[in-house]
Amino acid sequence: MRVMRVFFPLVSMFLSLSGWSQESILGPLDPLRFPQLKNFSAHRSSSNNPDLNSNDDSKRPIPGESIVLADLQGPGIVTHIWLTVAASEYGWPRLLRLHIFYDGSPQPSVDCPVGDFFAVGHGLERPVNSTVVRNSSSGRSRNSYWPMPFRHSCRITITNEGRRRVSNLYYHVDWQKVPSLPSSTAYFHAHYRQALPAEAGKPYEVLRVQGQGHYVGTVLSVIQTEPGWFGEGDDYFYVDGEKRASIEGTGTEDYFNDAWSLRVAEGPYAGVPVADGTGVGARMSAYRWHLVDPVPFTRSLRFELEHKGWTYNRDGSVRSAFEERPDLFSSVAFWYQLGIAQDLPEPPYGAARLPLGNARQIEAENYLNEAATEGGEASVQREVFWSKDLLFFKAQGPGSKISIPLEVEEDGQYEIVAQLAHSPDYGNYTVQLDGKPASSSPELEHEPGANVGSAEEMVLYYPETYVAEDHLIGWGRLKKGCHTATFVCTGKSPQSAAYYLGIDALILAKIPSEKGSDEIRLSAASDRPSAIRRIGYLGAAGGTQIATVIQALSATEDEVREAAAWTCTQLGTMASPAVKELIGRLSDSDPVVRGLAALALKNTGPGASSALDVLIGRLQDKDENVRLMAAVAIGQQGASAARAVSALVEACKVRNEHVHVLRSLAAALGEIGPQAVPALPVLQELAKIPRVRWAAEAAIRDINRKP
Repeated sequence: MRVMRVFFPLVSMFLSLSGWSQESILGPLDPLRFPQLKNFSAHRSSSNNPDLNSNDDSKRPIPGESIVLADLQGPGIVTHIWLTVAASEYGWPRLLRLHIFYDGSPQPSVDCPVGDFFAVGHGLERPVNSTVVRNSSSGRSRNSYWPMPFRHSCRITITNEGRRRVSNLYYHVDWQKVPSLPSSTAYFHAHYRQALPAEAGKPYEVLRVQGQGHYVGTVLSVIQTEPGWFGEGDDYFYVDGEKRASIEGTGTEDYFNDAWSLRVAEGPYAGVPVADGTGVGARMSAYRWHLVDPVPFTRSLRFELEHKGWTYNRDGSVRSAFEERPDLFSSVAFWYQLGIAQDLPEPPYGAARLPLGNARQIEAENYLNEAATEGGEASVQREVFWSKDLLFFKAQGPGSKISIPLEVEEDGQYEIVAQLAHSPDYGNYTVQLDGKPASSSPELEHEPGANVGSAEEMVLYYPETYVAEDHLIGWGRLKKGCHTATFVCTGKSPQSAAYYLGIDALILAKIPSEKGSDEIRLSAASDRPSAIRRIGYLGAAGGTQIATVIQALSATEDEVREAAAWTCTQLGTMASPAVKELIGRLSDSDPVVRGLAALALKNTGPGASSALDVLIGRLQDKDENVRLMAAVAIGQQGASAARAVSALVEACKVRNEHVHVLRSLAAALGEIGPQAVPALPVLQELAKIPRVRWAAEAAIRDINRKP
C-alpha cells in the first residue's frame, strides 16, 4: 500500500501533463491500468556502442566537450533519465552541466549541474530514495522520473566544464512517442542559482519567473561560514505579483518537512542526503517535491528563502537566534509552465559553481616516497575505480598512522577535504594537521535538537570498495610552507576485516575571509564568454555570427578562447570559415583550447582537410586529452588521412599510454580503412589489452574489408 500511496500522485501528475483525466484513465480496482493497451511507442536513447561486439558503452567527454544524450523528434514525453559517471576531478557532479532544450529553442529549459539536478549538491555523491529522483549504488546511479513533454523536439546534453576528462559517462533516456499533446501541456523546467555567500539585506531568491504554470520542487544546498544552526529562515511564495506572500513558512527545516534542525533522511516528497552538523564548513543538501501541493501561478512566481539563524559573539555567547548569516547558498528550482521560460539568469560556468572556486586537488599517490608511516606500510594501488589511484596504507591496528606533506602556497584560512576510499577491510581514522586535531569546533549554545554533528572520526568500512567519498577535515588557518596531514587509526567496525586506509586526494581551497563574511564571493563568468557560448546554443544557425567567434579565438583571456572553441564544436560545418584559426589554436597554451580545437575540426568535416599535418603533430601533445581528440579528428577524415598511418602506429607504441587514447588511435586506423594495413601488427598487440580489445578488433575488421 505504501508503494501505491507514493506512486499514485506521480501518475496523476503525469496524466494531467499529458492531457488525460484521472477519471477516464484510472479504474477503481487497477489504478495504474497495467493491462490497458497503450497509444504510444516506447523508445530509448543511450550510450550503447553501435558495435554489438563491444562492451565499451560509455562516452568520455574531454574538458569543455558537450555530449548529446538525446536528440528526439516529437510529440513525445521523456519519462526517465538514468546515468552513472566515473570521474576523478574534485566536485565533478557540480562541473558537469545538464541542458535540456525544447522545440529548437536556444534557451535551455533545464540548466543546472548534474549532481544538483539529481537532488545532491556540493559536487557530492549520496543515496536518494524519493518519488521522482532515486540515486542508488551509494549515489553513483542517478535516476530522474520527472515527465518532460515536448511538441516538436527535445535535445538533452551534458557538458564537461571541468579540467579533467570524464572516464565514463553511461546514460539512458527513455521516452514515449505520442500521437499529440493537448494545447494546455506545460513544459518541465529546472534552473540552478547560487549566492556565495547569501547577500546581506535581502532573502535568497530560489526562482523568479514570468508565465503560467506550477512549482513542483526544490533542491537547496548550504555551506556554513559560521558555527551554529543556520536554518531559521522562512520560505515565501509570491504568486502573480503579490506584495505579501500567499505562502509563508516557519523555518528552513520546516519547509523540508523536518523539525528541530535537519539530519540525513529520505522520503517520497522530502529528504536530506547531506547533513554534516552545525560547525564551520558543515554542508547540508535537501530536497522538497511539491507533487501533492504544487504552487500554481498564472502570470509570475517569486520564491525566496531567508538566510537567518543563530549567531554568536567572539566569546561564544549567543548574539541572536534569528539574524542574517553569510552562509553559502545554492539551489535548483523545478517547475512546469506553458511555453519556454525566458530571461532566466545564466548560471556561473565550471569551477565558479564550486563553493570557493579555487580548490587544489593534491593526488596522494604521488607522495608515496615522502609518506611517513608508523605501524604499517604504504604502497600505491592503480585504477582502483577506473581513473582513481590510491595511496594505500596497510595499517596494523589502532595507533597506526601515515603522514603526507601538504604544501600551502600562501598564508590564509583554508578548507581541507580528504577524498577517501571505503572498503570491507578499512578501519576508522581521525586526521591531524601538524600533529594537532584538524577538527576542533567550539562548543556553542544552539537551538535544542539541532544536529551538532561530528567530524572527529571517519568510519571507512563499506561492503564493497567505493572510491568517491569526500570527508570534510575542517576550516583552519595555515601559514605558507609545508605542513603535514596525518591519518591516525582509531579502530575499526566489527564488520571490517582489517584496519586499512586508501587516500585518493587531499583538497585545499583558500577561504577569502577568515570570518566567512561577504568577501566570500564568486561571480559568474564574464559577459563575453557567456555571449560566445550563446552562439553555440544556436547550433548551425549560429553560423551567421562566425566572425564574432573567429575574433574570440584570438582573445588574450583563456576563458574567452575556450568559449569560442566550444562554440565551434557546436556549429558543425558552419564553422568552416574558422578552420585557419582553429588550426592555430591546436598550438594554444591552454590544453582545453587545444582539445576543443581538435574536436571542432573533427566536426567541421571535409573543410578541415588542411589541418591533417598539424593534427598528426598533436599526437605527441603532452596532454592526453589533446592526443585523444587529435586521433579522433584524424579518423574523421577517413581514407584521405592515409599519410597519418605511420604516425598513428608510432603513437600506439608509446609506453604507458592511456587506454582511452589507445582506443581512439585504433579507431582512427580503422576509419582510414584498407590503406592502414601496415598498422595490423600493432593493432593485434593492442587487442591483447582487455580495455582496448574491442576497438582494436573493430579496426582490424575495417582494415581487412574489401576496398
